[in-house]
Amino acid sequence: MPPRKAPTARQRRLGTELRKMRERAGYNIAEGAEIVGTDRTTISNTESARFGVSAERVRTWANAYHCPDAAYVDALADMAAERITGWWEEYRNELVNRALDLAELEHHAAGIRTVQLMHVPGLLQTEDYIRALYAGAVPTPSPARLRRRLSHRLRRRDVLDRENPPACTFLIHEAALRMTYGGVEVARSQLDHLLKESERDNVTIRAIPFAAGGFPNPGSSTQYVYGVVPQLDTVQTDNPSGSAFLDAETPLANWRAVLDRTEECSLDPDKSREFIRTIAQQL
Repeated sequence: MPPRKAPTARQRRLGTELRKMRERAGYNIAEGAEIVGTDRTTISNTESARFGVSAERVRTWANAYHCPDAAYVDALADMAAERITGWWEEYRNELVNRALDLAELEHHAAGIRTVQLMHVPGLLQTEDYIRALYAGAVPTPSPARLRRRLSHRLRRRDVLDRENPPACTFLIHEAALRMTYGGVEVARSQLDHLLKESERDNVTIRAIPFAAGGFPNPGSSTQYVYGVVPQLDTVQTDNPSGSAFLDAETPLANWRAVLDRTEECSLDPDKSREFIRTIAQQL
């Protein structure tokens, strides 16, 4: 099997989970290779996602590693069986890989919970709002690159319209709601869009007012994406140099606690809608 040129984040995650499964069973690479009846190179290349793996092999290895979690094994087998090319692949070599990884992660999400401090969540942004954000980017994108970034950002929103869409909770700080990116009219239109989106059955928007005081967030916008089983959850955080993706058990547990406590500081959905209406009227 020829090596992959550019494994996707989901393919890399499958390899990582196979490594975790082997390590939880107490086998090193040599022992894992012996127990599943292959060689060390195959184990290493599969766990690093340089080589693909079939659903049948995933189940064979899981059985050899005595993995007791049938739902987890089924989820990994389904990942291995996927043969679709996601829409985000159209942007490969044009946008950074992290942008493609995020779109892929959202596409497969069972649920999403996010906290935004200075921007409206990407899945809820209007076209004019997106343009205003990119206008302030460093370096400023060329017109052609801006069109591709804008197209990519808008297509990410389609996840909210898919069949069986993920249940999404958006925690948005008052600072983000009051920022007037692109001017007052763009900002007001963006707030109106939030109110409209909050009427979706799968979307909950909760505002965090300044009056709530501090909460346990280090200052970065954060998105917690739920997998079909808890072991496949992922946290994505933003920073000035790009995005970071976390999937180790301790960071996931810590971020769940952070989001729980942050949500406790937020207004309930009805009060949040009234809060957003008030801010829009004050602009």
